[in-house]
Amino acid sequence: MNALRFLFPLIDPDVPNWSTEARLLRWLTYIWLLIGLIALFSASYPVAESEQGDGLYYVKRQLIWTWAGLIGFNFIVRFPLQNMLKTAPWMLLVTMGLLLLTLVGLGSTVNGATRWLSIGPILLQPSELMKPFLVLQGSRVFGKWHLLTLKVRLTWLAIFALALVEILLQPNLSTTALCGITLWLIATAAGIRWRDLIGVATLGILTAVLSISLKEYQRRRILSFMNPWEDPRGAGYQLVQSLLAVGSGGVTGVGYGLSQQKLFYLPIQYTDFIFSVFAEEFGFVGCILLLAMILLYGTLALRVALKCNHRTYRLIAVGAMVIIVGQALLNIGVATGVFPTTGLPLPLFSYGGSSSLASLFLAALIIRVARESSEAEVIALK
Repeated sequence: MNALRFLFPLIDPDVPNWSTEARLLRWLTYIWLLIGLIALFSASYPVAESEQGDGLYYVKRQLIWTWAGLIGFNFIVRFPLQNMLKTAPWMLLVTMGLLLLTLVGLGSTVNGATRWLSIGPILLQPSELMKPFLVLQGSRVFGKWHLLTLKVRLTWLAIFALALVEILLQPNLSTTALCGITLWLIATAAGIRWRDLIGVATLGILTAVLSISLKEYQRRRILSFMNPWEDPRGAGYQLVQSLLAVGSGGVTGVGYGLSQQKLFYLPIQYTDFIFSVFAEEFGFVGCILLLAMILLYGTLALRVALKCNHRTYRLIAVGAMVIIVGQALLNIGVATGVFPTTGLPLPLFSYGGSSSLASLFLAALIIRVARESSEAEVIALK
């Protein structure tokens, strides 16, 4: 019977005994995931039919990854955080090893970036899989910062820096920035001295500037973001097509499945720019409702962190919330021209197995913190 709970994650008789925040976050995760699958079906169908001869090609594969992710999700919400923290350093080092493989000629290149490892027909993206382990180990280190020796502190800071450098060399500046900001915010929440935080932030900004200076395509992205209409058929093409899609949605949208921009105008419409298709089909009203759901998710996660008495567990909730909500807002900001074009997927929306696994694992960590919080309010539902 217990095994069936993992294979069918939606069926769980224990949920009524969870805290209010844990239950709400669980259902919000499922709702977010369902909306994402609905959006993916519409965004991917034309290109899948044209390129693969099967309009359901991407949706079917995403469903398999989603099922696997939900099994992991169901496992994490039941597994003690203390045990997960014990394995976190080793899992972080394993994912760093996988990242290294992508840098020594064993990675698969997609859209000009070598970020994937090919295992038969399966593509894994180590930088995505690293996120939950980076949150766990970052929380573990900064949560006990005052108890660690200088040697241990410097060792883990060096390991975190090496992990970020590996991601940056793929190249993947956006994910590097997101992971770096997450670690910085975890350290901030842990009460690390501002002098040290400002120094690290300065170093991070200088690294980003150096990367942009050395990488021509990153410079083009920044310049095209500032004025995409200057080169609408070249460097500004992605953003121009995205803005046309978002603007075409109007107040209530053109209707589900009726997006015109997804018909081979908007590039990578089922991954990086899936929000643009969603905006065109559901309009301003749909976008506001989606943003409200994301902000509600972030508010509940922050409430979980504030109510948690355990220092390290509180940092886990903060880190997981920053990645899920922050990445969602960054993706939406890119699609609407607020931020320069990046390769960050929209969590639980964009096609991609590694991204789906990472997002579900991070969501499960927040729920697990809520369950283990001594101050979580438990109300039995009849």
